[in-house]
Amino acid sequence: MSMRVLIVLILLALLFAIIRWRRTACIFLGLAALLFATEGWGLLPTALLSGLQNRFAERPAIVWKSRNAIVLLGAGTQHTSANTVGPTLIANGRILEALALYRDCKASGQQCKLEVSGGDALHTGQSEAAVYGTLLEHLGVPASDLLLESRSMNTWQNAQFSAQLLRAYRPQQIVLVSSATHLRRARLYFRHFGLDVTPVRADWLKARIGLWPSWWNFTVTDVALHEYYGVLRYHVYNAMGWNTKATKPGAP
Repeated sequence: MSMRVLIVLILLALLFAIIRWRRTACIFLGLAALLFATEGWGLLPTALLSGLQNRFAERPAIVWKSRNAIVLLGAGTQHTSANTVGPTLIANGRILEALALYRDCKASGQQCKLEVSGGDALHTGQSEAAVYGTLLEHLGVPASDLLLESRSMNTWQNAQFSAQLLRAYRPQQIVLVSSATHLRRARLYFRHFGLDVTPVRADWLKARIGLWPSWWNFTVTDVALHEYYGVLRYHVYNAMGWNTKATKPGAP
């Protein structure tokens, strides 16, 4: 996303240079240089990530209720060289965090279900819910404690279909596990569908501050911009009446 903006700025600078609007060309070239520098040196992604992640830096102290649900949001699947399907690198962090929470909940003696939410958005032939669920069973989670939501193709549907799936279980507490960058948007969507969640981060992203531009900083900038765009789009759609009607938390 940010690289496209950079390319557009450079092309506009070249266009105005060709038609000899030198001052305008210099402005666009300067903007391109400023974007490249602040992004490549890590200043822009650091600011963007702070706005997304800082509120989720510390993991909350959870007091388990009688009936609890841990919702694990998918982060993709991928084919291996052996043509099997497994979780992505980011997904593994989320899986481990959800597993740790599940074990903590079970150790407290309370009832706990672990819901895995994610369809086959990357078209690997298996849903995220099925792949992660199989792995969680291998790690000791009984199938009877797993709830698999395998239809969702995005975060909005994660929330929509999780609300439908959890309605029958009626948990007293819902813990939402995802990446720190993703939790702000995910919590917003889940609340829209009547689910008041306790967000818990898995992985944490950091930009690399330095005088030599890093490709990593361009990558994490795009991750952050995607999340901000999702939040903005939600509010615009709400204002235009394009979202489904919101459900109040606790409504049947």
